[in-house]
Amino acid sequence: MIVRILIFITLTFSSFALTAQVSPRISSSLDSSKSVGSGKPRLIFQLEHESGGELKMNERTKETLADSYYSGINFRVGFQSQYRDSVTSVYNELYNYPIYGIGVYSSTFGQEHLGKPFAVYGFVAIPISPKVDSKWNFNYRIGLGLSGRFNPYNEEDNPLNLIIGSKNNVYIDLGVQANYRLSQKFQLGAGIAFHHFSNGALALPNTGINLLPLSLSVAYSPSSKPFDFRKSTVPPMEDKQELHFNYAFGFKQIDRENDNQYFKSTLGAYYSKHLGYKWRIGAGMDAFYSASGNDKQVAGEKAGSFSALFSYGSAFYIDHVLNSRLYLNGNVGAYLHRNKFNGESSPIYLRAGVRYKVYREIFTGVSIKAHAGKADFIEWTMGYGLQFKKKK
Repeated sequence: MIVRILIFITLTFSSFALTAQVSPRISSSLDSSKSVGSGKPRLIFQLEHESGGELKMNERTKETLADSYYSGINFRVGFQSQYRDSVTSVYNELYNYPIYGIGVYSSTFGQEHLGKPFAVYGFVAIPISPKVDSKWNFNYRIGLGLSGRFNPYNEEDNPLNLIIGSKNNVYIDLGVQANYRLSQKFQLGAGIAFHHFSNGALALPNTGINLLPLSLSVAYSPSSKPFDFRKSTVPPMEDKQELHFNYAFGFKQIDRENDNQYFKSTLGAYYSKHLGYKWRIGAGMDAFYSASGNDKQVAGEKAGSFSALFSYGSAFYIDHVLNSRLYLNGNVGAYLHRNKFNGESSPIYLRAGVRYKVYREIFTGVSIKAHAGKADFIEWTMGYGLQFKKKK
């Protein structure tokens, strides 16, 4: 399953490497009408060092991270599309020619009981209000990947790690960066990031690690040709409405005293409407199945009953559309029926993830379902969408 995470994330982001941009943006000071860029995606390498920013928000993290100090290194390879290469995709222009790529991460906390985590991840970096004639540029970054080399909790061998129960965990990266262009090929950067490590309750404990480090970076682009940053007039988007059906599955450990990992699944149906190119909102219903409802140690006398196995709720739906195939998905839902013994600890559930259209309207993805910031399980999702255009 861990290998599937890595394969999915890598294919999702790298599939757009030749049709989008990778930040930081390196641009020409020439007038756009005189741009002579090659039109081919610009290759960019970035090396970054980050440190500090451990977030100790409860007693478990304070105890586990005591006397530790975080330090990490990122190496990113990205591709930034240009005007001539992206005239068929309005999303490249709408997002100021973002950068798509793959990153490799390595870090240490200086404590043996935590390990020395590494990660491989896909990312997109989107320029913020770029100015052609300025040596300064700014971007925000979204990344998702797989981490490993943690030293997980073990009652006998590693009792000091009270926050991570698995060697491999999901890695979430959010960042903001400011860059100063030294030349056409080099630029320096500084920024702040947010990192989150979690296994989605696949193994307990799963308090997770949250970091808010500061960073310094240097970026290099082999090409010295001016960047072709021209833009055309983007036509208004058609009034599109969609009906989505999806199925997801995953596994969850209910209690630290019970090592069993129980199968969980989700069946959902959502209606949504586009708010322009970048956003889509809607509402729908979810039905959840929890195999732990069959276990008398978990469900007691209700074990095996329909109400113990199933729960359901309604939810608000939102997508942040990055391009015609790739989008970030989020939900805020309220249970109409839930079972606390299956780990549904709150009447409100949340969902955040990434989805990718693999063929026409068939999509796949991965997301984390959670209750009040505590992970329920990782959902491996597949589904289909029906599009409806408003009649003129």
